[in-house]
Amino acid sequence: MTIKNETDMKNAAQRIEELYGCSVLLKGGHSINDASDLLCSEGEYTWFHAQRINNPNTHGTGCTLSSAIASNLAKGYLLTESIKRSKEYITACLSGKLNLGSGSGPLDHMTELKSKFIE
Repeated sequence: MTIKNETDMKNAAQRIEELYGCSVLLKGGHSINDASDLLCSEGEYTWFHAQRINNPNTHGTGCTLSSAIASNLAKGYLLTESIKRSKEYITACLSGKLNLGSGSGPLDHMTELKSKFIE
């Protein structure tokens, strides 16, 4: 289905949750609403708003986000708090504006090495 706005995101997340019976985090990083993601879990919707960072080096943002969420869950944080912390980490990594090689480079994963994300 085509997703053009927040209503479309909500409909898509609901459809996926109903189809697969699991929580769904729909990323909004490529949308027109900055970089806001939507969690649909047990019929409840939670938005995670973030400012779009003007950085062409975004290679690996999805993998980094999912790994950060899994790491926070392993630390004992609840799902919504894990996503919130992970979104903040991604924003910090993008803000580092690491620039390696040519093309879409990686995030600056080390930008927040000594921070609340290590806790």
